[in-house]
Order: sequence, then C-alpha cells, then structure tokens
Amino acid sequence: MTRRGWPWPPLFSHRCGGQLAPENTLEAMAVAAEFGTGVEFDVMLSADGTPHLIHDETLDRTTDGHGRVSDTHDAALATLDASAGFDRFRGAQIPLLSDAARRCRELGLAANVEIKPTAGRDRHCGARIAEVVQQCWAGSETPPLLSSFSEAALAAAREVAPDLPRGLLTGALPTDWAERCTRIGAISLHVDARHLTRQACATIRQAGLWLVAYTEDDPQRADALLAWGVNAVITDRPDRLRARSGHS
Repeated sequence: MTRRGWPWPPLFSHRCGGQLAPENTLEAMAVAAEFGTGVEFDVMLSADGTPHLIHDETLDRTTDGHGRVSDTHDAALATLDASAGFDRFRGAQIPLLSDAARRCRELGLAANVEIKPTAGRDRHCGARIAEVVQQCWAGSETPPLLSSFSEAALAAAREVAPDLPRGLLTGALPTDWAERCTRIGAISLHVDARHLTRQACATIRQAGLWLVAYTEDDPQRADALLAWGVNAVITDRPDRLRARSGHS
C-alpha cells in the first residue's frame, strides 16, 4: 500500500472538529467539512458492545452523564447531551459509529478511526470496531485508517478486517517502532508532533511507512512537518491550518 500515494487528506480535524465544536459529534463533522479536512475521531464500546464516538472512558467531561462508557447501555447514552459547553450545539448527542460513517460518506469526509479499548478488553474492542468499520464503509474507494495505542486492538482488527489499513499511535518515538509496526502490519506511524525532527521523519519514511503527526495547531510548524515528509497533520485548529498541502 505504501508504494502508492497517500490516499487521505494532508489535514485531519482532531476529534472531528478540533476546538471549534463539541468533540466526537456529528455537528463537529460539519465543521471539518467547512474547512476541507478529514476527521479523526475516537471510538469505544458501550455496555451493549455498540461502538460510539467518545474519547474518555467516563462520560463526565464531555456529556451531562456520569459513569463509565463501558457500563452504560445504548438507550442511556442516547439521552445524553454531548455539547460540552458549546451553547450553539446544545442537544448534540454521542453518535453511533454507524451514524458517523453515514455522515462521513454524505459529506465526503476521509476518516481516521482511533480505537479506544476498554481496559483489559483490547482485543474484543479492536475486533468489534474493525467489524463495524468494514461493514459501514463497504464499497468505499478510500476506507478509514484505523489507529490505536493498543497493539493488541490493532492485531485483533487485522484478524477481522485484514484489508483495513492500520496505524500505530505513539507518544515519543519508541526505539522499536519499526518492529512494532511490522508485528501488527501497520502501514503508518502516528507520532506526537512535539517529538518529531527532520531526521526522524526521514528515517520513518525511508522505512516504507506513512507518517501522521498529532496534534499540531501552529501553521509554521505544520508546514515544516509536511516539508519533512509527514503525510498528514492532525489539528485542533483546522481554521488556521486549512491551506496545508501534503506529500506522498
């Protein structure tokens, strides 16, 4: 896959709309579409095993609910307000992954789906989310890029949907990044932008991997990252970075 050009856009809005809309909501996807970016979003499972868009293991920070997502049933999740202080988006809900997929296809949005496994259930979460992604984007010319910090989740996703592209998320660049990517069949490495240098970018790209940098909001730094060979930048400020161009 890496022998062809990077098939996704050079810019992704973090958690759907960055800081411009309530995170991981359909409303935030419309903001990303306005600025011409792809969308990066987080997915975890409810108590019913249904994939929903939410970042935290608990509901408290981003909704008017309380408790663990994995202990909350679908019917209860559907009643929550996820506008998280954005008054003009009041009433926004926690989307199902299937609804997010539909909206992405309606708006023509490329997606980076981050698998957020419940503690101790990495393989189950990875497999279930990959299964739903494969179903929802069936027939799509450019499928979503799955990513996760969990190698176990990505390995399980590979078993269920081997044709879906996978990316390994890291903070600082580990010394064994190449071996870890090979082990799970990752085609991209997603690295905290603060830890990337020109030489690190060159080394990763020379190894045949695509490279994604997160979360960068400074236009000049984003330009530098793209010039160093980064394929895509994830940002909280798509309004500032929307004119960036990518490199394959």
